[in-house]
Amino acid sequence: MSCRQTVIVLHTHPDDESIFTGLTMRRLADAGARVVLVTATDGAAGVPHVPLPRGESLPSRRLAELERACELLGGARLDVLRYADSGAHEGPYSAGTLGAAPVAEVARRVARIVEREGADALVHYDPRGIYGHVDHVQVHRVGAHVTRALGLTGYQATVDAAALRAGPRHVLQRATGGPLDVGVPASLISLIVRARECELLAKMAAMATHASQVGAAELDPACFAAAYGREWFVREGAPGVLDALCGTAKLPAVEAVAREPEARPGRRRPGP
Repeated sequence: MSCRQTVIVLHTHPDDESIFTGLTMRRLADAGARVVLVTATDGAAGVPHVPLPRGESLPSRRLAELERACELLGGARLDVLRYADSGAHEGPYSAGTLGAAPVAEVARRVARIVEREGADALVHYDPRGIYGHVDHVQVHRVGAHVTRALGLTGYQATVDAAALRAGPRHVLQRATGGPLDVGVPASLISLIVRARECELLAKMAAMATHASQVGAAELDPACFAAAYGREWFVREGAPGVLDALCGTAKLPAVEAVAREPEARPGRRRPGP
């Protein structure tokens, strides 16, 4: 199936695009869609897994990793909003961090990108930001705001926590530092993207590019497919490009879970 639509994929930190939507980005790009990756923060609060050369900062390293991962996943353009990473604490958050930024301000910036690109769909996160991190929750709030305001089809990236608990160790177990209480119940999931071999290899390569954050344990070929070979979404609004891919016999590895579509509002600019 050939697809000429544009999809904005909005994420929080460098590496989130690969972990949560790497298969989907590669699938969309291979189908002919224009995939624009928007990353909100610099990821500076991460802990590097490798020594950094003298003079190299973690944000500059993570940006270089992000640029390469975007290439591997078929991204046509990368926009980095350059908010500071809020870290894992519960606030208050410093000026300049995504956690401190007004949702309307960030939404206006994302909306300008959507309108510049003439995008048809926006990928962001579920209401918990998948696992509760403040910056991830902010991305959900921003994504939901823009989706509603501009009348887009929204795809909330999420996970099926029960499926992850039944499989091999996932990076979320390290991120949450405890029981895997993440994502949404399976009954709420609208779409599941299941990896083809070429997409899985692209996702693995993209995750490996984020070497400052992703370690060898997450890249074990023996269990990588079981841990990272599915991506889950909750759809907002009318069926869109991913639903269209679900309906073609040429792309059988995308599985659709039938749901009644919500009404799609007319496109309008976000308010202040």
